[in-house]
Amino acid sequence: MISVAFVGAAAIASINQKYLRHRGPTDVISFGFAGGGNRSAVIGDIYICPEVARANARSQGVTVTEELLRLVVHGTLHVLGYDHPARVDRMKSPMWRRQERILARVV
Repeated sequence: MISVAFVGAAAIASINQKYLRHRGPTDVISFGFAGGGNRSAVIGDIYICPEVARANARSQGVTVTEELLRLVVHGTLHVLGYDHPARVDRMKSPMWRRQERILARVV
């Protein structure tokens, strides 16, 4: 089970500061945690900020819908345990390539 919440810039900035010690709003934050009686169940929360997603979509020349879908896939992969390097190198990572393959099937 994974929950997806769409939150405003102030809310995601607060989550970003409290849990990741980063300042300001970001596009997506996810938390994966074990729980429940089923050992194979993955449980996690994904927080997406549509305001930041909209700005990212504009700068990348994609639709807002595509960017929101990308963030859901991205957050889900993090909940499942995938990770990527910070900043520019993240777009070359195996996680990013997997994300884009999944997104290509959806869009």
